[in-house]
Amino acid sequence: MNLELININKSFEKTHVLHDVSFEVNSGRAMGFLGRNGSGKTTTIRCIMDIFKPDSGEILLDSHVFKPRELKVGYLPEERGMYLKERILDQLIYFGQLKGGNKVESKQSAESWLERFELSEYANRNLEVLSKGNQQKIQIIQAFLNDPDMIILDEPFSGLDPVNAELFKDAIKDAIVRDKLVIFSSHQMSYVEEFCDDITLIDQGEILINGSLNKIKTEMGEGKFRLETINLSRPELKQTIREIGKSLKSVSELFVAEDKRSIIVDLKEITENDFLQQVLSRGLQIKEFSVYLPNLTDIFLHYIKQNEDRAIVQKETDHIAGNPE
Repeated sequence: MNLELININKSFEKTHVLHDVSFEVNSGRAMGFLGRNGSGKTTTIRCIMDIFKPDSGEILLDSHVFKPRELKVGYLPEERGMYLKERILDQLIYFGQLKGGNKVESKQSAESWLERFELSEYANRNLEVLSKGNQQKIQIIQAFLNDPDMIILDEPFSGLDPVNAELFKDAIKDAIVRDKLVIFSSHQMSYVEEFCDDITLIDQGEILINGSLNKIKTEMGEGKFRLETINLSRPELKQTIREIGKSLKSVSELFVAEDKRSIIVDLKEITENDFLQQVLSRGLQIKEFSVYLPNLTDIFLHYIKQNEDRAIVQKETDHIAGNPE
């Protein structure tokens, strides 16, 4: 299956929240939907779920108008909405029926998931007796009831300890293997990176990037290498790299960045061998020299900063245009 959003716009009164939002999600390839608080993620998800009607644009499933009520959709919202003073099994059966299942299959599905998540003993207890972590597992179960075709998970790992997180990871991996459409929204980048083949980054209601995570990493890391030495401090190493750049007539300047792990050097204008010869000739003892691939946090911060810088330039341009000297 292929879910495609095409130029989705949504406003609330005078606030334009979504600006021509376009991206696609493919079954069997989980998509990580990323963005800061207030970026438009939840509004986009609610448009997909038909909770909000877009002002314009299309949402298509396999090139046809997407109608959530005609597809089995499992949805875990960030704001949880189950009933603390009601029996757990009764609630799950109720939610299963709301999703279109009959009472028998909803009960069977609920009991199966309670067993898988090690909560069968609580089936006839009220939700309020469970710890917050186990309450979260019940919230997750309702999203997986009756074998949905599409699963949308908004901050699903909130409140889960490492043991319960592993149980949930297995459920997500199983859904991906079984060719489900999976949209995974989270601020916990390590989880997104673990599951998601594709990412979509939204900021201020605009899509900054959508596509293969591996491809984005490769393109962003092109020509860049990690370097760490034994006998120089970080500031000394950065200065030495700059000096190497100045000594090479064919190089304008060697770009230097860093993270917690190492120095990052852009070698687009020089071969790795030439650079290493320069490093060794200065008596540097190499601890690490390897191809740099950004992690998801690097990618997130890079594109957010790029968008902020673009917005500042646009604001200044608009100001000058509106106030000519």
